[in-house]
Amino acid sequence: MKNTSIIFTGDIGFDKYMEGKWEDDNLLSKPVLDFFYSADHVCANIEGAVYEAPPDDSRSAYFHTMNPKAVDVFNKMRADIWCIGNNHAMDAKKEGLLSTKEFAAENGCAAFGAGSNRKEASEPVYLVEAGGIGLLSLTYVSEKRFPQSPDEPNIFSWEEWDIIAERIAEIKRKCRWCVIVCHGGEEFNPMPSTYTRDRYIKYLELGADVVVGHHPHVPENYELFDNGKAIFYSLGNFIFDTDYQRAHKYTEVGILLKLIFTEEKMDFEAVGTKITRGSEQIDIAPLPDIFENVPAEEFERLSPLGAKAFVAEEIRRMIFLHPEIYSQYTQEDWNAYFFSSRPEGFHEGRHMDFNSVVPCAEKAKTEQWKQSKLEHVKEYLVSLL
Repeated sequence: MKNTSIIFTGDIGFDKYMEGKWEDDNLLSKPVLDFFYSADHVCANIEGAVYEAPPDDSRSAYFHTMNPKAVDVFNKMRADIWCIGNNHAMDAKKEGLLSTKEFAAENGCAAFGAGSNRKEASEPVYLVEAGGIGLLSLTYVSEKRFPQSPDEPNIFSWEEWDIIAERIAEIKRKCRWCVIVCHGGEEFNPMPSTYTRDRYIKYLELGADVVVGHHPHVPENYELFDNGKAIFYSLGNFIFDTDYQRAHKYTEVGILLKLIFTEEKMDFEAVGTKITRGSEQIDIAPLPDIFENVPAEEFERLSPLGAKAFVAEEIRRMIFLHPEIYSQYTQEDWNAYFFSSRPEGFHEGRHMDFNSVVPCAEKAKTEQWKQSKLEHVKEYLVSLL
């Protein structure tokens, strides 16, 4: 049986410690490049606009663009597919988004997940191999950061359920396989929140065969289903290192995921990667302990511990961003913060909803998670507390 393979990366950005690293011939080790060269296609997660943005010292920790010279790294990786749908796609406004599309086209690469209008942003990438493979990019967004008009440059939001269902159905009419690449979930969350898991399962129920996730900047678990479908919740960071990242554990590790397709079945291989901080070079590393198959019954046991770790990470995040405020917080203050709509990116029941996360975390006190058979996952989660 002839197969075809696609490698997916975690988050890629050339800010802060990665600034200028496109000129480092040793940025990616030979084993990393060899793994890329073992695949038929490489889908790179381009976190932010490829755009010659003027220097601006007022930019926040959340602002991401990358010098066009970084394209040399993508070409070295043989990345022929750029996933450009993400919450930073328009940090440099519409000019940055359109610039990214242009650089992809100039380098002979398909780009999906963002476009000159919403219709274009929702268009899949099609591959003819293995009975046909359609890739669709979806993105978590805060509505305030993106245009509301369907005729302006934009991303394909993970909230547009009717269009998502239409696109999945369209792919399945044409192709054997449908792959959702989703830039979603919460930053620094070691396991998906229950509502994120529910969302990704819904994509499978609509007809998708696999969901590949990024955005949390840390690796998460995966989940295999009896019908042959799969969800890989987060691949973590690949080329990404800032002070904002360094305030959290496991942001220097990631996963390169290879999906292998025939007309009959889908399989996968994965390798771990690690950023050596100081030299800022990336090499193959052991897979993170969190990267295990966590089926439904194990997720139910472990999700309270994951939620507790996520609450701890959110406290670290806010103290790093605003120490003058949050380092003085009492438990009462934190309760008021979590049981409100204040967390950045809050969407009730969908994203950063600590009204849901904190009660889940409280269930960790029952210690049901200790009954889990996934010892490495438990140890990983406990290490975050």
